[in-house]
Amino acid sequence: MGNTCRGSSSSRVHLPKPSSNRQSISHSCSNSSGSTSSSDTPKAAAAAAVVMRLGNDSPAVSTVVASGGFYVLGHPTPNILNLYALGHKLGQGQFGTTYLCTDLATGMEYACKSISKRKLISREDVEDVRREIQILHHLSGHKNVVTIKGAFEDAQFVHIVMELCAGGELFDRIIERGHYSERKAAELIRIIVGVIEACHSLGVMHRDLKPENFLLVNRDDDSSLKLIDFGLSVFFKPGQIFTDVVGSPYYVAPEVLCKCYGPEADVWTAGVILYILLSGVPPFWAETQQGIFEAVIKGAIDFDSDPWPLISESAKDLIRKMLHSPPSERLTAHQVLSHPWIIEQGVASDRALDPAVLSRLKQFSAMNKLKKMALRVIAESLSEEEIAGLREMFTAMDTDNSGAITFDELKAGLRKYGSTMKDTEIRDLMDAADIDNSGTIDYGEFIAATIHLNKLEREEHLMAAFSYFDKDGSGYITVDELQQACKEHNMTDVILEDIIKEVDQDNDGSIDYGEFVAMMQRGSMGLGRRTMRNTLTVSMRDATF
Repeated sequence: MGNTCRGSSSSRVHLPKPSSNRQSISHSCSNSSGSTSSSDTPKAAAAAAVVMRLGNDSPAVSTVVASGGFYVLGHPTPNILNLYALGHKLGQGQFGTTYLCTDLATGMEYACKSISKRKLISREDVEDVRREIQILHHLSGHKNVVTIKGAFEDAQFVHIVMELCAGGELFDRIIERGHYSERKAAELIRIIVGVIEACHSLGVMHRDLKPENFLLVNRDDDSSLKLIDFGLSVFFKPGQIFTDVVGSPYYVAPEVLCKCYGPEADVWTAGVILYILLSGVPPFWAETQQGIFEAVIKGAIDFDSDPWPLISESAKDLIRKMLHSPPSERLTAHQVLSHPWIIEQGVASDRALDPAVLSRLKQFSAMNKLKKMALRVIAESLSEEEIAGLREMFTAMDTDNSGAITFDELKAGLRKYGSTMKDTEIRDLMDAADIDNSGTIDYGEFIAATIHLNKLEREEHLMAAFSYFDKDGSGYITVDELQQACKEHNMTDVILEDIIKEVDQDNDGSIDYGEFVAMMQRGSMGLGRRTMRNTLTVSMRDATF
């Protein structure tokens, strides 16, 4: 799918200082000009004064940002449309959309990640965008980090122009090739850990490493693998301790759950990725986010089930040392790269792994892609009036102005709106609303949550979504129709048969309306990005660090 646009959140925001920006970040889009007139500076100053008066935590900050009077980047930029032509959509995220874009001067193609300013409702959201751009510039030049070309801003959007990664996601390419061995897994993890080592040496912790964040520039060249999406990344100093709980549940390190961690957490995540590369499933697995966290804390690694009896002891030794619970005893990225299994011409075998590994990888990669597409279809049909009402409701529920709704805030908010739901029902509501299972609901998720919980229960929304896919009105979604829908959403790297298989309960090779409704009304959609903001109830009694 090329570069995808995913939301970011976590960390702290500061108002822009006139002379403290990292670097002139050259470029920005939409139909309004990014250039500055003589009236722009007073407008920005007035907006900043409003923010100063209200305080960074005020919900009114979002209004100022959305009005275009407040520069997210801290300064005006050129109009992106004077430099680039925007093309078709490559991907959709919580905060914005990624488009193909073409440099007007050279004809070179890039990806433009356009982040909607009206969705940056908290200071954390604003600071994350700024810091992501800073980190991309800071890491510029590393061959396995996506290259930033420039950042631009106009009244509605912040645009980040980056190298185009048109080769697709890592797992999809592995599945497509067929032959897969320990040696191939070693080559891939060597690239991944090499990027981690480079980031750490430059004082950057990624904090959201996962297979979806590694894309190929060229589908036939594994060395073109690029790390993308630095929305949760931070600068760090040696010995600095971080306490905010961020990342993605399958990959999160135990010390992150315990709110006391450093860059060692990235190595843990790479160890999880290696385990998946060799087996097709995550090492810490459960049906719920809570269960996953409990498994992570316990840290018990299954090396008994297939295919592990046939995997080399050297590979298992490396995984154990990367998934060591006390971070002080875990290998550093540099030490991982010196392990005999991972070095070039090392001991990793080129013998093909069990075909079941590829099959499991395929299922893991295909997880809930149809549901994500369906939610996107419905979300895009919402009117501005509906969105405005949802923003008001979100602000009312987000009593601490953190930009995320906790379970307690959701419960109190529902009571305020006259709900008589039981706590267990509210917990179910929270689980379904928390589309990426982060533990809280941010504004982007609140929109999807309202779609998921209110709109989808209405017959007309379900029927409209089903009809979008059922192009010929036959009452069934076929592989051909799904292929057409994927093409419309630029999801060209999905395995259609696996999507059908996931939803097709009667195994007739197509999806009927009942199966579609059952899929849409199932709990969560899988585990994704966003910050897991200090709402964890997982027991830490087994933690030993």
